[in-house]
Amino acid sequence: MEDANKKRAYQKLHDNLEDMVKIYRQLLEIVRKEKDILIEAKAESVEETSYAKDTLLTKARAMDALRVRYAEEMAGMVSGDTENPRLLEIAQKLGGNEGEKLRSIHSTLELLIKRITDFNTENETLAKNAIKALNGQMTEIKETITGKTSYEKKGQVKLGPSKAGNFVSREA
Repeated sequence: MEDANKKRAYQKLHDNLEDMVKIYRQLLEIVRKEKDILIEAKAESVEETSYAKDTLLTKARAMDALRVRYAEEMAGMVSGDTENPRLLEIAQKLGGNEGEKLRSIHSTLELLIKRITDFNTENETLAKNAIKALNGQMTEIKETITGKTSYEKKGQVKLGPSKAGNFVSREA
């Protein structure tokens, strides 16, 4: 790279992308941990990981806004599309070692985001299934305490005998 401004713009973009990789690696670790926590049904830990995930997502959004600004600046310097700057286009136009570094970071970010998305989808399914199971258990508990309703021969609603006081085993 010949020009000092171009070098500085590249360095800002590169450093920003490296920071994004760090954040997304941390986020991947959190969603992995979240999956284990959901499987183990640790409510207090779910809250902690949710907070940590929100914090990292806020940082990622801020870093992404900077990335867009830096990519627009860099795209302008390499005669790229400044309206919709693409990292791979910038890398191609830069060429050499700098272009290769940007392609490598792009691949890393793409892989991290895919893994995070996959884990998040699994976690969502686990959470929905847990909620569904809890709702079913709550319905059973309510019916046990209040008794089930049924119709008599005359069409009147009759409350079944109360089963309140039944002991439920803690073993699963």
